Amino acid sequence: MEEDKRNKGGRPRKKIKKECYITIKCTLYEKKVIEGKAKSIQLNTSEYLRELGLTGKINQQNKALSKEILSMTGTLNHLAANLNQIAKKRNSEEQLNPVERAFLNVQSRELNGLAILIKNKLK
Repeated sequence: MEEDKRNKGGRPRKKIKKECYITIKCTLYEKKVIEGKAKSIQLNTSEYLRELGLTGKINQQNKALSKEILSMTGTLNHLAANLNQIAKKRNSEEQLNPVERAFLNVQSRELNGLAILIKNKLK
């Protein structure tokens, strides 16, 4: 049969759906250790056990970004939006009031601090 071509919205379907379950028995201590190891490399328990079972090792290079990097990205996006608003206002020949100038100085200092954090993280 032909698929319905309309976009019904919502989350797109995955090409390969994971629909089979494997249940294991372990002690509470073993469960906590497995969950702790999975959390330490920023995976959920299913992803951790699947990767470990299929390859015998965990490849940490292609896993999710750390919370620090996601936070920095969010801050940079926020700063970019603010700079865009300031540029739009300046291009329309309007002057910045003292509150906007103070806010711009705070944003500038925050951006400099963020740049230092990123530089230290990448070392």
